[in-house]
Amino acid sequence: MFGKRNSGGGGEQVKPDGIILEQAKSKAVSAENTKISVTVKEASPKTTYSDQSDEYYDIKTSVFAALIDTIDLSQLAVLDHETAREEIRDIVNDIIALKNLALSIAKQEELLRDICNDVLGYGPLEPLLARDDIADIMVNGAGTTFIEVQGKVEETGLKFRDNSQLMNICQRIVSQVGRRVDESSPICDARLPDGSRVNVIAPPLALDGPALTIRKFKKDKLTLDQLQGFGSISPEGAEILKIIGRVRCNVVISGGTGSGKTTLLNCLTRYIDTDERVITCEDSAELQLQQPHVVRLETRPPNLEGEGEITMRDLVKNCLRMRPERIIVGEVRGPEVFDLLQAMNTGHDGSMGTIHSNSPRECLARMEAMIAMGGYTLPAKTVREMISGSVDVIVQAARLRDGSRRITHITEVVGMEGEVITTQDLFVYDIQGEDNAGRIQGRFRSTGIGQPNFWDRARYYNEEKRLADALDQANVLEEDSF
Repeated sequence: MFGKRNSGGGGEQVKPDGIILEQAKSKAVSAENTKISVTVKEASPKTTYSDQSDEYYDIKTSVFAALIDTIDLSQLAVLDHETAREEIRDIVNDIIALKNLALSIAKQEELLRDICNDVLGYGPLEPLLARDDIADIMVNGAGTTFIEVQGKVEETGLKFRDNSQLMNICQRIVSQVGRRVDESSPICDARLPDGSRVNVIAPPLALDGPALTIRKFKKDKLTLDQLQGFGSISPEGAEILKIIGRVRCNVVISGGTGSGKTTLLNCLTRYIDTDERVITCEDSAELQLQQPHVVRLETRPPNLEGEGEITMRDLVKNCLRMRPERIIVGEVRGPEVFDLLQAMNTGHDGSMGTIHSNSPRECLARMEAMIAMGGYTLPAKTVREMISGSVDVIVQAARLRDGSRRITHITEVVGMEGEVITTQDLFVYDIQGEDNAGRIQGRFRSTGIGQPNFWDRARYYNEEKRLADALDQANVLEEDSF
């Protein structure tokens, strides 16, 4: 179907599947004898090629060049993924036979898989993207790749052919969401089709080649019950969070980089009623809401002329004109916090967002600082009154030194005392030590508050009995919490 046709016409024999086999073979032989020839050592069938060997990459480069010279990429683009993969495998097998390459069956399969990934996917990244146990992929130039598994960073043997191949893959990723990365625009945020967050920084800013970072999302969306099973939160704490999401408390999720803020936000949104209209605003669309009435908005960077930029603040302000019942901001980084607080305080109960900070108290200070970044000249007391009147609950997430993630605080914002915002902790996580394997040991404990500040809100939604039961159980089982 996608063999290149020469202009002379002729009576070529075409296979039923459309590949011009004779032409493909002749082109492969021609390429073998001319411009794409590489020196391949004569090898016995016992010879093996390591993924790290230059010889393997020489063979792969030779076969790949012959394939590109043989096929018509414009016709390949109209095929579905599986059909295109099978067509490519057929031609690559013919090229390997014509070149008389001595490869074991395992290495030939590996070569076929790598070349299919290069043409149709994300090249060497495909095996890593297929693994659901990897949280982060960090590519530091063509020759070095690290991954994070179970909270620990480890180096892989994966490498790219060269920085040009890595840059092409980066451009392929960002172009899918209408963005670009090159020397004139060397920093780019994007996402994969599954919502995984992608950051690229290219030369000349990255000195050792393009740096690609992918924050992967699990294929199966996590729930609070699963986080409870992982030990990230106690059963009673998880029940409190479910109630908080259900009764439309305004929630800010606070935490450091990689602490699980977005995952926790996804979990909380699971308890939004299906009849509510939810609007999300994000720099890169990551949230995976399950409700039927969701409008997803994403910011836009400026174009080549420096125009056309749509900021997070623009999106949040526009949300107010879209009749939202809840506004969810993926990550609050700047002056848009002012508009989010206004939305929380003007009838959009149940709005949520995430902020980078190390504790609930620091979260409040950061919100105050971000409002100042917007150029507002409001008195400090007025800003704090706005914060205390808008935010109901701060949930603090943390990544501990053993790589585990815990919800360390569920904190209520109570009000003001003088010029100070007052808070009270409902649940906290106390670190008690570590076991022989170096894993952090601790317990979740209730602070003994029997009637939280959002009790009336829970009563309004007929959740006060469930809330009271969860708090009572937390008090009774405090010594047994993990």
